This record gives sequence, structure tokens and C-alpha cells, in this order.
Amino acid sequence: MSHGSIIGYDINAKVCQISYYSEETMEPETLEMSVDNYQIPLVMTYYKDIWTYGKNASRMSTVRGSVTVSDIWESALKKERLQIEGHEFEAVWLLAEFVKQTLLTFTDIESITFTVPDMSEDIRYLLKGIGQRLGISKEFIYIQDYKESFCHYMFNQPKELWQYESALFYCDQDVIRAYMLRELKTGYRKSKETFVTVDKVAEAQMEELESVYPVLNVDKAKAADEHFKCFIQSVFDKKLVSSVFLTGEGFENNWYPNSLRVLCNGRRAFMGNNLYSKGACYTAYRRIEEKEDEPIYLDETKMTEQICLKLRSGGEEGWYPLVAWGSHWYEADRQCEVLMEDTEDIELHIESLVTGELKAVTVSFDGLPHRKNYALRLKIQTRFSDERTCHIIFEDIGFGEFFPPSGFSVEKVIELGGSNGQFNSLS
Repeated sequence: MSHGSIIGYDINAKVCQISYYSEETMEPETLEMSVDNYQIPLVMTYYKDIWTYGKNASRMSTVRGSVTVSDIWESALKKERLQIEGHEFEAVWLLAEFVKQTLLTFTDIESITFTVPDMSEDIRYLLKGIGQRLGISKEFIYIQDYKESFCHYMFNQPKELWQYESALFYCDQDVIRAYMLRELKTGYRKSKETFVTVDKVAEAQMEELESVYPVLNVDKAKAADEHFKCFIQSVFDKKLVSSVFLTGEGFENNWYPNSLRVLCNGRRAFMGNNLYSKGACYTAYRRIEEKEDEPIYLDETKMTEQICLKLRSGGEEGWYPLVAWGSHWYEADRQCEVLMEDTEDIELHIESLVTGELKAVTVSFDGLPHRKNYALRLKIQTRFSDERTCHIIFEDIGFGEFFPPSGFSVEKVIELGGSNGQFNSLS
């Protein structure tokens, strides 16, 4: 099936990176800026009423009379206004212009997922707005953190790579962080889905890396290698690890040969810096295709309860989620239309992954006109006012020329347990 462009966009305070879904390979490909270089510096330079971005901006910064802005990300989050050469520019506009310029290669962007080191409401609001400025429908703009991008990247790798736990090591100039992808055990036993999460399991400050990167110092490299090897052994202690991924500029120099032998002992190891953008691209593709056969990623920001309605679809009867677990409450607003049998009430099921409990809630349809079976068409809307409060509205929208809308509407407010403190009880 032909699509518009499907984009995974990795962005942080320093650089961005773009992966796109290729219909030829049917896999994400990463946009190369030069040979084996995917990074675009998050820099813009103003010269003679013209803005340049990325590496061109870095080159233009040496021109007399030019003005370079390198803290665009932080300024945009603070909603600052910048005074440049007698003109005032909103930092949010600058960031949006940077994103727009980097995506000029792609026409008709249908779906985009931004991935960032850490999520916040301000970041979500900022990037959603920028996506809409690009003309992308808000329903197909997604924002996720690096841990979730790692997770979605792994879902699309051979199963043997994440049959057990999978490790991700990130390294910059002075720190190494370890993350572990693992399957969650939930209290709800009726679900056929697999639930997974990514934990940050360890972090180490390594003074030796300051000398190792970017210039290799032999003595410091040996010390860093030994330090990293001990760090790996502590992370892998009593764990079954199927695969290991190394990312971050700190791994670019080959200073860790002994550590690498430990990493590759009985498991496969990979190194690269486009994992997050590819994971984001997989998410964008999955959403546009409405694929639901992958494991469900959970963290402390995701819903661990779902609300279901019994429906018949494709000749099969079952409980279908109006609100699905694994979604963010602020992205769970939706609506659908259903044909109902003549009924006086309807039952909803609220299912909890944490407690394993199933709660039934009845919604009365008292006042709804009686009609023949399947001549009653209802619009069902779900809307969240906060992370715990879901409003479900049932509205009679009539049945063509045969039955005009009656004006019947009923709203059910459901208080959920919320995410605070619950996710941690999953093991």
C-alpha cells in the first residue's frame, strides 16, 4: 500500500537525526548527511536576512556579521524571544523552521514520531504544535522517549534478539548508562498480550572517558576498559541477556576490547547511533497501519487499565477496548459509531493489569427510543479530563432518513486508579 512519508525524528539539545520508511526495503532507512554520518547539528545561523541550519549554519558562523543560535531547544522550551540584528524571533518559530528545513526532502508527510531523551508535558505540547505547523494531522503526530524507541526498535528485530532480556548501553564523554528491556508479569491473566518495559538499571561516571574521548590515551583507555568490564559484569549478574546494543558518541573509539569480549560472550552485540530514530519510525508506521500484534510497552506514564465494550465485529463477538492499556491518557480521546440491538442498558468492563481485577459498570439507556435491531446507531466518545477521569458519552445519531437523531445522550464518568505508584507494582 502506498503511503505519504513516514518519519522517525530523533531530536535533543545538540543534534537531530531522521529515519524514514522505505517502501522498497519495507524497513526504516536513515537519512545520511555525509558518508556514515546521520547527525544534523541543532544550530541555525542568521546572515543577511537568511537562516541556514545544521552543518551549513556551522560553516556560516565564521562569516563576519553572521549570528549563530545554538541553544534553540532550550530557548524554545522556555518560550523565549530572541533579538537578532534588530529583529525579534520566537525560539519556537526557530525550532519549527529548523525541523521544516531538515524535512524538505520529504513530501506529503503522513505520520511522524518525535523521539527525545526524556518526556515532559512541555516537550509533548511543543513538538505536537510543530508537527501541526508542518501540516501533519494531529492524530498522526506522536512523541516518545528514547526508552520507548528502543523498545519499538527491538519489536521489529528477530525474536531471538529479545527472547530474554536485551541490554542497551549509552556512553558519552564521562558517563555510561545501562538499560534493560524485559517482559512484565501482570496480575491480569486473561490477556493474551505481552507487556514489556525498559528500565535504567545502572549508571557510572567514568573520569577516564574524558581523556579517551575524542583522543585515545592508551593508559586511560586501559583503565576505562577495565572499569567498563566490571560495570557490564555487575549489570549482567544473574540475568539472561539475548543481545546488547551500544549507542552514543563515547563508543566511537575502540577503547574497550576486553569489555567487548564480555559483551559478546553468548550473546550478539551491535553498535550504532540511529537506533532511536529507527524505533520512532517503526512507531509511526505501526500507528498508520493500526498494527496491534506487537507487545505493549508500559512505563510509569502509561495506563495500566483498559475499558472494554462487548461488540460483534467481522462475525465474531468479543470485548473491544474503548480505552486501551499502554496508551497515554492525553492521547486516549477517540470516537466510534456502533449499531445496537434494542436494549435498556449496556455493560462496560474495566480491567486492571496491576490488580488483575475486572470491574463491570452498567450504563442505563433509559429514555432511548425503541427501534428494531440494528436500526439504533450510537456515537461513542471517550474523553479524559485528567489522568484518572474518563468521560464516556453515548449519543443517538439516528439512522439515515429512516430515523432522525432523537437527541438522546448519556454520559458515564469512570474514575480509574491512575498511574501513580501502580506501575512499580508490576514485576
